[in-house]
Amino acid sequence: MDDTLLCVDVGTTNTRAWLTEGASVRVRREAPVGARDTARDGHPGALARALHDLLADLRRAPGATPPRRILAAGMISSAQGLCEVAHVPAPAGLAELAAASREQVVAQVSDLPFLFVPGVRTHSRPGAEGIAGQDVMRGEETLCLGLASLGLLAPGAALLCLGSHWKLVRLDRDGRVLFSITSIAGELLSAVRAQTILASALPDGWLEQADASQVRGGLREARRSGLARALFCVRLLEQARETSPAERLSFALGALIGSDLGHLSAALDAGTAVTISGGEKTGGAWALALEDAGHPVRSLTAGQAEAGLLAGLRAIHAARVPTA
Repeated sequence: MDDTLLCVDVGTTNTRAWLTEGASVRVRREAPVGARDTARDGHPGALARALHDLLADLRRAPGATPPRRILAAGMISSAQGLCEVAHVPAPAGLAELAAASREQVVAQVSDLPFLFVPGVRTHSRPGAEGIAGQDVMRGEETLCLGLASLGLLAPGAALLCLGSHWKLVRLDRDGRVLFSITSIAGELLSAVRAQTILASALPDGWLEQADASQVRGGLREARRSGLARALFCVRLLEQARETSPAERLSFALGALIGSDLGHLSAALDAGTAVTISGGEKTGGAWALALEDAGHPVRSLTAGQAEAGLLAGLRAIHAARVPTA
C-alpha cells in the first residue's frame, strides 16, 4: 500500500489537505472554500482552484516520497463537490465504504488519481417517521471509522460533530454507522452573529469556556418559547447591561442546543456515551448539556479529530488494496 499519501477533507465552508507518511503528517494546509461556494456559484470552479493550489503546495514539500494518489472525504464527493459518488445506505462500515469508493483523475486539479469516499444515507431510524427519520452525511463516516480504529470511539457509542452543521452519528455494536441526525445550527449561529441585530451583542471568535448558567438559561428559553424568541432574548440581555458578550454568546449557544437536544436525546438510549468533535467551537456548551441529560461525554482535541479522519481514510484505502 502507498505509504506517502495526499489526503483531503472538503466541508461546507472549509477545505483541509495533508501530506502524510504512514500515520505521520508531514505538512497540512487549508483554505476557506467549500461546498457552499459551489452551491452559491453554481459550479465548482472555486473549489477546484483552491484544491489545485493546496495539493501543488503540498507536493513541493522537501524530502517527502512523491505521493501517487489522493484520498478524499467529505463534501468533495457530493453534487457540490468534484465527483459525485452515491451515498451507501446505513448501516455501513469499512467494507461498504471501501467497495463504493471511486477512483478518478480530475485533470483540472491534479494529475494524481483521487479516491473519493462516499457518504452514508440514513433511510429511517427508530422513533422517527418519514422525512424526520432520514439523513445524509459526508466525511463523518470516515471520521467514525478512524476514531474507532484509534480506540477513541467505542461500538454502540455516538459521535457529535460540531461545525457548520451539527451532526449526531450513532454506531451499532459492530462499529458500523447506524444512523445520523443533522441540523444547520452552526450556520445559523454564524448568520445570527454576522447578519442580524444581535451582531453587536456577541463577541468575535469562539468561547474558551461557556458560562454554564447562561447556557442553561438559553436551553430553558428555547424549550419554553422556541428558538426565534430565545435568540431575541440575547438582544434583551444586551440592553439590560448586566451580561458580557461572552455570557450572551453562551445564552445563544444554549438556545441553539435547546432546539436540537430533545430530538437528539430521543434517538439515544439512556446513558449512551457521546464523543464530541469540534466542541472547542462551543466552549464546552454541548458537553454541559449532554452531561445534564445523563450522557457520559468525551471531548476530542482538534489533533485527535484530525488523526481520526486520516486514520479513516487510510483504513478505507487499505481495504481496497488486493491481497496476494
